Amino acid sequence: MDDKQLVLVCCLLLVGIRLTVAQTCLDTGNFTTNSGFGRNRDNILTLLPTNVSRNGGFFNASIGQGPDRVYAQALCRGDLDEEDCFTYVNFTAHQLISSCKNQKAAFSWDGNIPCLVRYSNEPFFGVLALEPIQEAINSDDISDAASNLTLFYQMWGELIEAVATKASMGSSRLKYATGVAEEIQALMQCPPDLSQSDCLTCLRTLVRRYTVCCRYYQGGYVETPSCRMRWDLYTFFIPTADTVRISLSPPPSDSPADSTNKTSETIKDNKKGISSGTVAIIIVPILIFVAIVAFICILLRKRKKAKQEMNNTKDGLESLESLQFQLKSVTKATNNFSQDNMLGQGGFGAVYKGRLDDGQEIAVKRLFHESGHGDEEFKNEVMVMARLQHRNLVRLKGFCLERKEKLLIFEFVPNSSLDQFLFDPIERQRLDWDTRYKIITEIARGLLYLHEDSRYRIVHRDLKAANILLDKEMAPKISDFGMARLFGADQTRDDTRRVAGTFGYMAPEYIKHGKFSVKSDVYSFGVLILEIISGDKISHFRNNGVDLLTYAWRNWREGTSLNLVDEFSRGTGSRNEMTRSIHIGLLCVQENDANRPSMHSVVLMLSDASVSMPVPSTPAFIIPASTVQPEASSSSSLLDHNSDRFTKNEVTISTLDPR
Repeated sequence: MDDKQLVLVCCLLLVGIRLTVAQTCLDTGNFTTNSGFGRNRDNILTLLPTNVSRNGGFFNASIGQGPDRVYAQALCRGDLDEEDCFTYVNFTAHQLISSCKNQKAAFSWDGNIPCLVRYSNEPFFGVLALEPIQEAINSDDISDAASNLTLFYQMWGELIEAVATKASMGSSRLKYATGVAEEIQALMQCPPDLSQSDCLTCLRTLVRRYTVCCRYYQGGYVETPSCRMRWDLYTFFIPTADTVRISLSPPPSDSPADSTNKTSETIKDNKKGISSGTVAIIIVPILIFVAIVAFICILLRKRKKAKQEMNNTKDGLESLESLQFQLKSVTKATNNFSQDNMLGQGGFGAVYKGRLDDGQEIAVKRLFHESGHGDEEFKNEVMVMARLQHRNLVRLKGFCLERKEKLLIFEFVPNSSLDQFLFDPIERQRLDWDTRYKIITEIARGLLYLHEDSRYRIVHRDLKAANILLDKEMAPKISDFGMARLFGADQTRDDTRRVAGTFGYMAPEYIKHGKFSVKSDVYSFGVLILEIISGDKISHFRNNGVDLLTYAWRNWREGTSLNLVDEFSRGTGSRNEMTRSIHIGLLCVQENDANRPSMHSVVLMLSDASVSMPVPSTPAFIIPASTVQPEASSSSSLLDHNSDRFTKNEVTISTLDPR
């Protein structure tokens, strides 16, 4: 058995261990249902999302007294904004509540979810914890990506150590660092209450663990409750000015003083054979030459790979030559992508308004070079949208693929996106009930076309308010097909190793197992219905500490569904339509995808009030009833100004109203 096979066996053993320790419910003791500890745990985890998002992405707190005292911590990845931080922590906290039903300690720092949530019956703030360790790998062989492994491992080691050092030297609010060395991307983070030395110790422990386990693979992550490291050969974060950057550089040549010293030593030792100075004179230029050649080879390889990817994309789009725009015409139309013409910006790129020479108004989606939205996604969006024609889908007018630019040209939709109206306290007043019901109905028709009526069966995979555009008559148009998948005529589902989308809208089977189908879109549509009705975003909704799905379900079950309806539209339309729409939304967000209706059934239920509807069961991701206690209905009862029941970093706090 050679070294590589031995490392592979070790890695498989470690992965086997990971499958047992990845269960985050720790075996440190249990509590009984409805006990004081249980109520405190559920309350503190429910309140974490709001507080961590408002406190810069890190929050320590404790609640209760004596054996019922619970310590909790939440930490978001250093590059998350407040909204994403809230969403990820909210999802993770509820998963811990439902998964760890009676364990007194647990943590979750999952590789696909960029946040840490941890609780315990023992104090752990600022304490180094190296166990349990969990890891995962990108199983592709590193030799397929690196032609010179010696040089690669040297760069990898330098980058990892530099990023670990920088992360550990962070402030009391953030110990987070990223780094780039050629194609290598690395990220490391510790909770900021950990000391510099403990953070560095923790990160170096992870590096050693990964080196023993999986050094022959193209990426992965290792994590403990006190730190996390991840690296890969693709961009999984957006580099910033603070990102550590390491590039190949030739070894420094000897200084004149060193040369003089070596010459003196050579004169003294000229009777002993070839002197050390002579060896240096021979070896140093060779090393410099080898390093330069290796550097040039890597650059040429990267350039060749980029050119090949661009050519592959162009080859795939040859059949759509009539839709190609010239870069100079798009640049002219948008006034060289002027900031004044920018309509909006997201994670993958920015959208600009433009006007062609013939007076036609267009919207141009300009993808960032380092967005992670690659050639396949670009080609996918063009190929899908070029074949779709429906009044409730935004129309693709063309594309441009020149130099490094990837541009998508769409019809201009004047009223921006649905989220700009729905979640704005002023603009939402323009959405009376009839307008909202029209939007719900027409989005359903657009999805029905994608799923059943077009030439292809298409799963959108990223349906949300931000991807619904509104024309001048407030008619909705589904947009952004970068993640869409085409299914075969007889295909009903597929799976993926890369789960991507927007938390809150993603179906449970997609988040947990990477499985998606038309029923995944139905789930997203159900969330969207409830958002349109309530006027609140899934990631922001808070009512007595519960989320949007929980609130809708409880009110429907108690016969008070209209409590969900936005006050601006409650008195402007049919109460039967409102109640029926909430019912349909709850049917769409069922945990079991088999229980969700098809879009054909949804359109029928929306258009014909005489159609009977099944009774929905409990939605997915609902908060258990035990998480909201009677005494927690207001902030003052749980978090009195004179109480020490809830503390942040051992300091009493008083402003913890859930939003």
